[in-house]
Amino acid sequence: MARPTGPVRPPAPPALRFSAEIEAALANGAVVEDMTLRLTLGDATKLARDPSIPVEDIAYVDGVMRFMGVTVERGGVESSTLEWSDPAG
Repeated sequence: MARPTGPVRPPAPPALRFSAEIEAALANGAVVEDMTLRLTLGDATKLARDPSIPVEDIAYVDGVMRFMGVTVERGGVESSTLEWSDPAG
């Protein structure tokens, strides 16, 4: 089995990846209240500790973490995803 050549890029930080996904979903008609960001424990920790995130983009309200207004659920998944209903179908 052949191995890939060259350096392997680490995955993008969760803040960078999911801010782009949230913005794309909003551009496609999604509503923040209808989105859920399901993160692995590792990604949730990286997101919470990322110093590059503007203060207004991350919040804890009534014990619930929100990123760009989207509810964050930590753990219970093998891969982090943004879930939302596409109004276009």
